[in-house]
Amino acid sequence: MISIKIFTFNTYSENTYVLFDETRECVIIDPGMYEGAEQNKLVTFIKENELKPVLLLNTHCHLDHIFGNKFVFDTWGLKPQFHKGELQILQAVPGYAPQMGFTKYELSPEPETFLGETGTITFGNSSLDLIFAPGHSPAHLCFYSKADNFLIGGDVLFYGSIGRTDLPGGNHQQLINNIETKLFLLPDDCKVYPGHGPATTIGFEKQNNPFFS
Repeated sequence: MISIKIFTFNTYSENTYVLFDETRECVIIDPGMYEGAEQNKLVTFIKENELKPVLLLNTHCHLDHIFGNKFVFDTWGLKPQFHKGELQILQAVPGYAPQMGFTKYELSPEPETFLGETGTITFGNSSLDLIFAPGHSPAHLCFYSKADNFLIGGDVLFYGSIGRTDLPGGNHQQLINNIETKLFLLPDDCKVYPGHGPATTIGFEKQNNPFFS
């Protein structure tokens, strides 16, 4: 069974996730640590729980989701994995981060392994299925645990809302279509852990999200 630890980091209140199971192997998803105190929080949690980081995953590569990629690489030797369609988004970050006040951004390493549009990631005794759901960004991935019935959704579906689509590579209709044809096929009681804000469920969003009513 997968346990989930949620951290909320940086000025964008981005949700960083650590997933681990009984083997103590863990996956770090969308590390948003920017300040040293945030880095320390992550390290302390991993050390205190005797976890072994084995994967670094990015749902997508907007700056608030990749601030901590370099730190994770320096600390545990993990290069990020994401869909290759996000590489240009990652490579653009150094050009605009300083203009937005993030002068301490440390350059993220690039992947040695890219993730596909479909497939399965494994760690410990656990697995996550890939769901390709662009629209907020050009090649956004979500990570679904069928066994534990939850989705690490990034910036696709939020509590009562959806990801913004006015950034480079965004497409509103594509995002709506992907939510309706991929995410809304998941069980109604599937818990959705988004990139920002509180968790929700697929069923709640089907019934209450104003973008789909």
